Amino acid sequence: MRDAVADITANREAAKTKVRRAISRLDISDAEKKRLYTALKRDQWTSEPYLRRMMRKHWRRGRNKTANQIVVRCDQYRTFTLGPGGNVWLAVPGLQRRQLVKIPLSTTIAPTGTLRLILRSGRVEVHYAIDTAGMKSSQRPCGTRKVGVDKGYTEALTDSDGEHHGTELGELLTSESDYRKVKGQRRAKLRAVAEKAEKRGDPAKAKRIRDNNLGTIKRDRRTTAWKCRVRDITFKAVHAVVDKANIIVAEDLTKTFSSRKQLGKNTNRRLAAWTKGITAEALSAVSGRRGSAVRLVNAAYTSQAVPFTDILGVRKGDRLYCTECGTVWQADHAGAINIEQRDGDPDITLYTPHTRVKQILFDRADRQRSELLLDQDSSTRQLCRCGERIIRPRCSTPSNE
Repeated sequence: MRDAVADITANREAAKTKVRRAISRLDISDAEKKRLYTALKRDQWTSEPYLRRMMRKHWRRGRNKTANQIVVRCDQYRTFTLGPGGNVWLAVPGLQRRQLVKIPLSTTIAPTGTLRLILRSGRVEVHYAIDTAGMKSSQRPCGTRKVGVDKGYTEALTDSDGEHHGTELGELLTSESDYRKVKGQRRAKLRAVAEKAEKRGDPAKAKRIRDNNLGTIKRDRRTTAWKCRVRDITFKAVHAVVDKANIIVAEDLTKTFSSRKQLGKNTNRRLAAWTKGITAEALSAVSGRRGSAVRLVNAAYTSQAVPFTDILGVRKGDRLYCTECGTVWQADHAGAINIEQRDGDPDITLYTPHTRVKQILFDRADRQRSELLLDQDSSTRQLCRCGERIIRPRCSTPSNE
């Protein structure tokens, strides 16, 4: 019951986030926007026609299709061992009265509290909650600085110091995506052969193909191992950031972004495997254990603006070229610096539309140029303050011909 209510509450809060974005785009006064925000936060949106309409639009009622798990209360099961130092057995209520179902576990530690039993691939998984204060990672202190991080595909995180964390993530995601593509093509051919065999009256061949070649046991086992590696890399990267930061400023990537650039089907397929949700989960979990705070900021144009200025540079791959002085930044490093500086920006809030963010950056750059032009001894070159943290352009070596 508690889990169901918690899921409904989380679903409603996610819908409120989309409604807040819709309110921020309204052409009304700030006082009226504040009134709508307050009514939405206090769950008084049922008395506001606009909020009611937006909640009906974004709060989609889902259906629970879970059919492979049950929840057992703490007073409805017992644990025991067959001998001293042996593995734990779990006894849970069955369908017959006074008959317990005994499940052997592969551990010597007895689970406690409310249990969730999941039947997956012929095995029973026992899930239970533990106190994070007793974990080893919770004993590690956090840093004392404020650091901005940029979430990436080739690496899990890049901080504002220019350090890359989880650099093997991109290769892992790409290799698994390419493997799944080839494997899926071969399975599709076998499925077509099985369907043709059924049509010509050979059900035995179709059954052999489905039983021996179209199973999911090995695929699920590989997927589980891959997810564990991704989580391990991501959580290690987050721990490395928390080691030096007590305030982590990250970009909010919960909103879907559409691009006009055609990247190609292979690139889109690989980007679809980007595990940004695991990165967000790791930031929240690790910071909560170790006592640091995570602040989310608007992600618009963070990797396209030149750091320490409001100039929109030219992005080519992982390089960001400054249009004022010609220096080259590493794009993820520049994005992390911009994310750190955007924390507390009075003009660019979390829900500011990307078109408005672009206009604000243009206005700030134009304002600085006009101030420099008023000074006869200055030039517009002084607008760029790239400093020393740059990647120098490679000099072309002359040929010997």
